[in-house]
Amino acid sequence: MHTTKDSLVRVGIDGLGRAGWHLHGETLADLPGEFTVVGVSDPLTERHRDPRERFGCRCGTSLDNLLEDDEIELVIVAVPTHLHAEHAIRALEAGKHVLVEKPMAHSLAEADRMIEAAEKAGRLLTVNQNYRFTPDFVTLQDVLASGKLGRIILVRMAWHAYSRRWDWQTIKDLGGGQLNNAGAHAVDRALLLMGDAEPEVWCQTECTDLFAGDAESHAKILLRADEAPLIDIELTNVCAYPQDEWLVMGTQGGLSGSYAELRWRYLDPDLLTPRQARREPTAARSYNREELPWREVVCDLSTDPSAGHRKVYLNLYATLREGKPLAVTAESVRRQIAVLEICRESDGQWRTLPSRA
Repeated sequence: MHTTKDSLVRVGIDGLGRAGWHLHGETLADLPGEFTVVGVSDPLTERHRDPRERFGCRCGTSLDNLLEDDEIELVIVAVPTHLHAEHAIRALEAGKHVLVEKPMAHSLAEADRMIEAAEKAGRLLTVNQNYRFTPDFVTLQDVLASGKLGRIILVRMAWHAYSRRWDWQTIKDLGGGQLNNAGAHAVDRALLLMGDAEPEVWCQTECTDLFAGDAESHAKILLRADEAPLIDIELTNVCAYPQDEWLVMGTQGGLSGSYAELRWRYLDPDLLTPRQARREPTAARSYNREELPWREVVCDLSTDPSAGHRKVYLNLYATLREGKPLAVTAESVRRQIAVLEICRESDGQWRTLPSRA
């Protein structure tokens, strides 16, 4: 596609920390035909040097610098979680489109206010759910859709680590913890795998001394719904023996692996000898035994950490400049925020998602 200066989306980045610079700034630098960074804001002026050298952009110390800049049409909100809603709403009310870093918000009420602000302003609101587009998840969705694994009984996601942490993402009132940090991706994927089903949610969390702050360092989440697989999610910093990120169990096969490699094996039911339950004892007092005709696939995957981010931005560009549908709608992410809120308030009971008023 031929691009001109007028076709570029002019961007302002709000927050130049780990996400704002490494995830968003560097991804935008790799997409010079679609985006140009014209302004950034961060109260720490030592962070201004990198974007000034990379983009030659204007640098300020507050969000106001971006909102007052008429050239900026898209604001990337990459400040700490507890500021997401406030900054996103201000940007929308100033007439800017907004992409907010995950998690979209710290509460369902905040998410609803953000959606209402976008509707009132007539501006686009989206969320950086880049894990929807990683090679492992796209491949897994394709395998499940093929039907080769049969009816899916269970999908397990294990985000396992054993490590200490002491940055702001361990502090609850700043939006820290495993639910907001890892759960914003894992739960988002789970809901996509469940389709339109409205799940019941169960969760257990633990705050251990591996986190210096007061936020949870361990979370176990179960999602269930009629005609959908049980989703089992473990998000933990207290696992000394990490297991594969993915485990899928189906009636005709299964899948296992991680972001770098997936492997799956499956059976063709037409190749199986028909069996009927028998009441009489098994010969030689043994178990039933047979050789199953497995078919197995091992898939090496790209480990490019920015692949998902580029797809988020390329879709966003296609929406803004070509009118194509937005892949990550705020309404779709609202369901994730509802699940995470239930998890934070978990009382050991299964609970259903609230509807939007």
